Amino acid sequence: MPTAPPPSRDVALETRVFWERFKKQITAALIIVLLAVMAFTGYRFYSDRRAAAASASLASAKSAQEYQAVIDRYPSTLAAANAYLLLAEAQRNEKKFAEANKTLETFIAKYPQHEFVSTAKMAMAVNLESMGKADEALVMYQQIASAYPNSYNAPVALLSQVYILKAKNRNDDARRICETILTQYRTSFWAEAMQQLRILKPVTSSTPSPTGGPTVPPMLAVPPAAPAPQAPPPPKKP
Repeated sequence: MPTAPPPSRDVALETRVFWERFKKQITAALIIVLLAVMAFTGYRFYSDRRAAAASASLASAKSAQEYQAVIDRYPSTLAAANAYLLLAEAQRNEKKFAEANKTLETFIAKYPQHEFVSTAKMAMAVNLESMGKADEALVMYQQIASAYPNSYNAPVALLSQVYILKAKNRNDDARRICETILTQYRTSFWAEAMQQLRILKPVTSSTPSPTGGPTVPPMLAVPPAAPAPQAPPPPKKP
């Protein structure tokens, strides 16, 4: 039995009907997309201009007051983050160690994922040493070495502990840290750690070793040559 052919479709008519039915929604969606693109482009342009201005301002800054001005005028920018570090360095140069540590604490709190967080903590530990707070500095060095074992600051933090422990006559602890450096960071600070380890080597005998060269056990020493036999005296004449 022959089947009836399908009814023909008028694509143009269907499109017109669809447009007349949904033109308000389509127009509104297009306007929203256009406004979003314009807003994003404007934000990127504004952000780029602001970042460039912040970088230029930071490049021309030379004093603690100018670094603080960059932070106040361009917060949440990369230049502001770097300005915190430069401000802390300027404060340290002025012997304002406590203020420098407060600046570094603010930097760490505002930029916890910054690549220089471990460096900021190292600077804080050095400032603590400068203030005579060796115990607090030692704890911070330990935290840095433990929290950032793969950073370039880890062996520095370990080696800094050695000097503090030596000053406290804790030579055994200092020696263990030197051995850790030699084991875990063979390609960095190896020579310094080896030198400190030689200094910290325990004395095993109170008698100084001879300096005339290696000694040979008696049983392996070459026996002295026997004296040459003397000729018998000539016979006496009668």
